[in-house]
Amino acid sequence: MSRVIALCFLLLAAVIGFLHIDSRPAWAPFSGNEVIAQEADETNQAQPEGKVTAKTKVPSQPSIASPRTDWLPDTGAPSVHAASLIALKDGAIRAFWFAGSREGAPDVVINTAVFDPKTNAWAAPTVVIDRVGAEKGLSRYIAKLGNPVPARLPDGRLQLFFVTVSIGGWAGSSISTMLSDDDGLTWGRPQRLITSPFINLSTLVKSPAVQMTDGRLGLPAYHEWIGRFGEFLRLDTTQVIDKRRMSSGRSAIQPAVFVNEAQDATAYFRQTRSAGQAKRIPVSLTRNAGQSWQSATDLEIENPNSAVAGLTLKNGAHLLVLNNIEAGRYRLVLMMSNPKSGQWQVVEVLENDEALPDQERKEFSYPYLISASGSDAHLVYTWDRKKIRHLYFSSAWLERAYSQLQVQSNAGSSIEVKEAQ
Repeated sequence: MSRVIALCFLLLAAVIGFLHIDSRPAWAPFSGNEVIAQEADETNQAQPEGKVTAKTKVPSQPSIASPRTDWLPDTGAPSVHAASLIALKDGAIRAFWFAGSREGAPDVVINTAVFDPKTNAWAAPTVVIDRVGAEKGLSRYIAKLGNPVPARLPDGRLQLFFVTVSIGGWAGSSISTMLSDDDGLTWGRPQRLITSPFINLSTLVKSPAVQMTDGRLGLPAYHEWIGRFGEFLRLDTTQVIDKRRMSSGRSAIQPAVFVNEAQDATAYFRQTRSAGQAKRIPVSLTRNAGQSWQSATDLEIENPNSAVAGLTLKNGAHLLVLNNIEAGRYRLVLMMSNPKSGQWQVVEVLENDEALPDQERKEFSYPYLISASGSDAHLVYTWDRKKIRHLYFSSAWLERAYSQLQVQSNAGSSIEVKEAQ
């Protein structure tokens, strides 16, 4: 009965939102800053139904440095999780993550630290906000915090989204946000995003926002109450001016969006399917800059109900970091796709405890990817809930991996032609 009542409330909220849709600003395309110029024809864009090839690791060459690895600063907290990154105006990288005695505990705080690429060193961590500070700023009871996600506004300010819970578990979440005029040194008062005019609950965030040509942000979000699905929030700074469903049912959350062109994007999801269903990556497509999304064929890569991270480089290559297994989070890999073939390959195995007994396997999860130059990549992920690992992939390393994908793709095409003759 409680679910029926809740569903009625949600339907009423949807009707109210629909009645106000005509007053919303016109929908804008994805920003050119997010669109990657490619020499290939549009028909050569990577498709979600592309095949996955054998797990191939890029061979090491002395002339190109291997990916560099380090750890985010230790705060003394026994549990850390959900790290994210953003490039700063001076070329540094700022990280955010939550830390405390355990996930969801009252003592969890959101931390930040800055990485200097000139010295390859992290500055001392500081606390962005804790539960008490969130309560004071939002003027409401806050039980726990989670999932910080930063974004850059067109006017240069930083915006930080994070999850707050007042009652229940993560299904009772809402998204709050803060603004910074000094690249994250100080922050304004937190505000709660109003994603629904009636029941403003069960909205969470995990993945980076995308820029729109009108200066607004498109924020991939998701729900975990009643349904488990993705939503695309259209934001005017701290105001939600529109939202669109990205998936349906109870099987796809935490969308990661690849912008392909001004109107086209692909979203890959963390699957939350029940036993007996395919443990593959759900996919949705938009051909109108996020106004509507259609489900597509699963990406044929295993997913054990774990978050994925995605990134598009300037050369058109797509990167994915994920646990490519059906159960557990003991293996984490970097994959790359060639837009010409739509094939995905493992180019680096980041972590792998497969050879260990089950009780000794660690958890490697919640990856987050950004690029500082458009051709390099910074990655952070949770390491056994005790540390946050940071890896840097240079432009040269990624370009070499991409070149090898193209060679392998061309070789495969030649073989297919010969076999067909």
